[in-house]
Amino acid sequence: MRKRRDALKNPEQELRVFRNRSLLAAALVVLMSGALVTRLVYLQVVQHQVYTTRSEDNRVRVEPLPPTRGLIYDRNGRLVAENRPTYNLTIVPERVDDLDATLELLVDILDLPPEKAKVFHKRAYQRQRPYQPALLMSELDERQIARLAVNRYRLPGIEVEAQLLRYYPDPLIMSHVLGYVGRINAEELRELDSGEYAGTHFIGKTGVEKQYESVLHGKAGLRQVEANARGRVVKEIGRTDPVPGQDIVLTIDERLQQLAYDLLDGQRGAIVAIQPQTGDILAMASSPGFDSNLFVTGISRKDYRALRNDLDLPLYNRAVRGQYPPASTVKPYMALAGLANDVISPDKTIFDPGYYKLPGFDRRYHNWLRWGHGRVDMRRAIEVSNDTYFFRLAHELGIDRLSAFMHRFGFGEDTSYDVYGASKGLMPSREWKRERKGQVWFPGETLSVGIGQGYWLATPLQMATALSVLANRGQWVTPHLARRIGDEPVDPPPAKPDIKLDDKWWDLVRNAMGQVMSGSEGTARRVGAGLEYRMAGKSGTAQVFTLGNDERYNADELEKRLHDHALFTAFAPIDDPQIAVAVVVENAGGGSSHAAPLARAITDAWLLPDDKALDKAAAEIGERGTHGTP
Repeated sequence: MRKRRDALKNPEQELRVFRNRSLLAAALVVLMSGALVTRLVYLQVVQHQVYTTRSEDNRVRVEPLPPTRGLIYDRNGRLVAENRPTYNLTIVPERVDDLDATLELLVDILDLPPEKAKVFHKRAYQRQRPYQPALLMSELDERQIARLAVNRYRLPGIEVEAQLLRYYPDPLIMSHVLGYVGRINAEELRELDSGEYAGTHFIGKTGVEKQYESVLHGKAGLRQVEANARGRVVKEIGRTDPVPGQDIVLTIDERLQQLAYDLLDGQRGAIVAIQPQTGDILAMASSPGFDSNLFVTGISRKDYRALRNDLDLPLYNRAVRGQYPPASTVKPYMALAGLANDVISPDKTIFDPGYYKLPGFDRRYHNWLRWGHGRVDMRRAIEVSNDTYFFRLAHELGIDRLSAFMHRFGFGEDTSYDVYGASKGLMPSREWKRERKGQVWFPGETLSVGIGQGYWLATPLQMATALSVLANRGQWVTPHLARRIGDEPVDPPPAKPDIKLDDKWWDLVRNAMGQVMSGSEGTARRVGAGLEYRMAGKSGTAQVFTLGNDERYNADELEKRLHDHALFTAFAPIDDPQIAVAVVVENAGGGSSHAAPLARAITDAWLLPDDKALDKAAAEIGERGTHGTP
């Protein structure tokens, strides 16, 4: 029995087991306590800043404050781009638990059509910087604001913001000058400074708005706010105010711009007026225009499709991008090129039988007056716009000297200071044709260039710029649109060196252009009748397609869009030029008949002291005309 009890109970062994188990339990306690302490140290010390930030974010958050966009005025202080208060609907996707469900709820609350629902989804999922509000909808009305307020508890991450929205009082006439602002897209978002554009939903897209975006935008601010558990702001803790954008005063005269647009009367074309002494662009109208306010909050597909499909291309800025053969408006510059290169004298005469033939060739290059002008010198050649004289002069100059001289007047170059999207046009040369077309230059092509046809292309802005240099007797001014930025005046440096020529030559060409308006044979003499000042002008009629050697132009047999373009350039007064104007009216016909009256109306409006000069100038348009000469 004793042996059996000893076998059943062994105190030493039990003590040994107890001790081992106690040591194991103690080790586990120590190990788990160490892990717990380590985790606490990691969270409280190593990750202290991270969790402090997260904790504060539940209570305090930083919100961007977008700056107020600068205003734009015309030269007389008339507001042409302003800001109007509006309410925007925004969403911060990171603060929304179920984005799709929230968007569907918004569509239901606001009772929006299906196409708006698609827009909501597209804008909400568009790439944004973290915790930056995405713009869902602008210009909320009172009913929509009230419905959102009632359902606010159901819409975390959704806010109704009061902001200023761009508005253009005269959208049609100023559309191409000012351009417009629009919503920031994904590509722009990647390129923009995240700090400067925090909270900003709109950016300049074209025109002055694009050119001076950095000036107009300003600098964003921020504020610290305390929010409740639902993310609603309870109070503001701190603030750094935004810096508003600077205001811009343009060189444009809004009344003259309005007149220029009205004179075009819906026809495709452009009018540019420049002040020769300063380079101020007084008017830069392109017709037809478009309603730039449609683009501010996002144009509908229907409206955008209508603009894109319009055959008259209302979105196309003809004043700075339209490239036209300058036609006979270049003849005064051709005369100066001949004098400067010593290939002709002012008094040298030629006989015009109605055509010119290159030496050794039988092909006839016809004057616009088929029976010719008889004996002509330089003065009369400009007055009557004789083609034969300038065919011969172009041949004697050659394309190399001709092209080089025209570059001095800015042809083939963008010499503007701040005109967004200005085209360089095309001043052809031997090298240009070899590089572009892989062909040699032919003598007959020089003749076409000599009367502003062929490959030569210029914009209305270039024509007005070159004319300003001529009016200034070769002194260069740089055309520009900004007159003052904030309190600082804008005075751009000359774009090119002055053109030094004999004063007698400047006088000869300027007076010959005066004869265009007042001479007995002047091509625009009827438009120049009754002028109260001396005006220098030059007409041009640009062919839209090339006629065969023996073909004659007959507008009655052609579709309207194949009719010639009407051009006219003018400056006044001759002795003290105050304005230089270039007019292009597409497919209108003769320059003297259809473009010269518009130039006369613009100069009348600018120069006449009468307060009713604008109305008088517009009224005179229908009362004047001339023969269908170039």
